[in-house]
This record gives sequence, C-alpha cells and structure tokens, in this order.
Amino acid sequence: MQSSMIGKVEKAKRYAQEPDRVTLLEFAADFWGEHSRYAVSYKDGKWRCTCHFFSQWGLCSHTMALQRLLAEMLPEEAAASTGADVPG
Repeated sequence: MQSSMIGKVEKAKRYAQEPDRVTLLEFAADFWGEHSRYAVSYKDGKWRCTCHFFSQWGLCSHTMALQRLLAEMLPEEAAASTGADVPG
C-alpha cells in the first residue's frame, strides 16, 4: 500500500472515533422491524417512516432507534422530533 493511502486510512480511523465531526443532513434506510421492513428517512428537518404508528403519531420505534444510533451525528432538531427525551 502506498504511504499516502496509509495516511488516509489512519486519518479515517481517527475520524471514525469522533462522530461529532459529522452532521447528517439527510439519509434513508431500510429498517427491519418485528413484522415487516420499513422505509425510514430524515430529510428537510423531518423524520418519515412507512409504519402505521408513525402515520398516526409522527414518531415511532424505528425513528427513535435511529436517533439513538446516530445521536452524535444528527442536528439538534432531529433529536427533538423523535421522542428521544423519553426515558430508557
């Protein structure tokens, strides 16, 4: 491996240990729940999920799980809109 690539790999390892360097502005994911697969996304400051619960409440276990997984990389408004303040 070239020395320049070795330096990039080392830098990538350092960056991966500092998730606060990254802010996710939008993303989409497939989420395999207990009953089905759901499309979950965050775009234009809003969460979306194709599950029935989300359509009624505007949040669900899928969006809350992703908020917890990605907490350090999400903008503040993403955490506020997911019910992340619920204990547990």
